Amino acid sequence: QVQLVESGGGLVQPGRSLKLSCAASGSIFMTNAMGWYRRAPGKQRELVAAITSGGGTTNYLDSVKGRFTISRDNAKNTLYLQMNSLKPEDTAVYYCNTVAGTFYSWGQGTQVTVSS
Repeated sequence: QVQLVESGGGLVQPGRSLKLSCAASGSIFMTNAMGWYRRAPGKQRELVAAITSGGGTTNYLDSVKGRFTISRDNAKNTLYLQMNSLKPEDTAVYYCNTVAGTFYSWGQGTQVTVSS
């Protein structure tokens, strides 16, 4: 059973940066494509960014392209999301999970609030 623990969120002003981390237990992490999801208040969960198992290919939601960068360190079983030029509309709880097949159990997420 893979467990996911997200961290790195916080309250930041528009235009600032944050880096999220997702620590995964279990070696299966290394074999799966992974992604960052977010859920804003009153909205459905959406996939923000995805990365293949080896890290060679990434994909992004149009609204975050050029601002967010997803990466992974399989040796550390950790997924990252570097978020730059944050906007108020990026405010949400951010989660990591697989983007291929059945979801792992969801972690608690990490809250990102962008506000002046």
